Amino acid sequence: MTATATHNMTAPPPTVAWENGVDGALRMLDQTLLPLEEREITCRTVEDVWEAIRSLRVRGAPAIGVAAAYGIVLGVQSALGDDLETFHRRLAEVSEYLATSRPTAVNLFWAIDRMGQVAASSDSDSARELAEQLLEEAREIEREDREMCAAIGRHGAELLEEGSGVLTHCNAGGLATAGDGTALSVFFAAAAAGKSIHVYADETRPLLQGARLTTWELQRRRIPVTLICDSMAGWVMKEGKVQAVVTGADRIAANGDAANKIGTYSVALLARAHGIPFYVAAPSSTFDFSLATGADIPIEQRNAKEITNGFGKQTAPVDVDVYNPAFDVTPAEYIAALITERGLIRPVTAENIAAVLEPA
Repeated sequence: MTATATHNMTAPPPTVAWENGVDGALRMLDQTLLPLEEREITCRTVEDVWEAIRSLRVRGAPAIGVAAAYGIVLGVQSALGDDLETFHRRLAEVSEYLATSRPTAVNLFWAIDRMGQVAASSDSDSARELAEQLLEEAREIEREDREMCAAIGRHGAELLEEGSGVLTHCNAGGLATAGDGTALSVFFAAAAAGKSIHVYADETRPLLQGARLTTWELQRRRIPVTLICDSMAGWVMKEGKVQAVVTGADRIAANGDAANKIGTYSVALLARAHGIPFYVAAPSSTFDFSLATGADIPIEQRNAKEITNGFGKQTAPVDVDVYNPAFDVTPAEYIAALITERGLIRPVTAENIAAVLEPA
């Protein structure tokens, strides 16, 4: 993995970008360094991609899916000159390996499965030809993600009224996707339509994705934004500054229960207490119809040092017991609408979700 500094302060580099053909490499913006430093890294092996996903250099369910698809291409490069049987064996190894990087974001597994289906249905005569088909599929996943973001933005912007204050948690913007994001695409689309909105961004402990990433993106797009501590959300609502909440999601069960960054459940409860609509913006690929409810969503447990030694500074006693789940699950009953690329789903019920998203 190599790193390259970038100093363009008006147009940030893409979250993920593939270089050259089937023998190429994957570039991505290292999000662990934002907002103080913009630096691109170049992943040349599947191990590089695994590390980037695990360490949050790339994050956000859709972006993880895109990165995983390209990671498979990197992983099979070592088998380009082999016979098809050996190639398929290598593809299976790479797919299983990438699946261990993070357990909660369903787009990771969706992208891996989709790449596997392409390989299984291919009638290619050589490993290189099959690898080229996989690269084309990864590019298609990226292209679809961009279109998905734009569609979510269009549908979600209808929910925001002129002059609204809107609260968001974590980062569900362009940094989390290949396009304009999910939750943040709603804000971008509303602004593009001429609506004046003001965003309140939770800092999002313990890794501060709201403070480091969401505010950075919104400032870039000249959307008015105010940063608040997570614990301030209820009071900001009480003061009447917030008229809607919009977040993203990493996995949504068949009934609409939605897993998102830890703290989202608390925000949903606060919104309910103050009579404020709570919306979740996510693509159809984030829905996991194999899970009836959110009780079955696996919750990633992360290193205690993210809390005790955040960003290198110790703020807790040595050896203190720590609980650090990366996500929580908001019940469907607290979600006013799901904003998808295929339209709004409301009320949020298993029947309505199936009617909008499940194939005929």
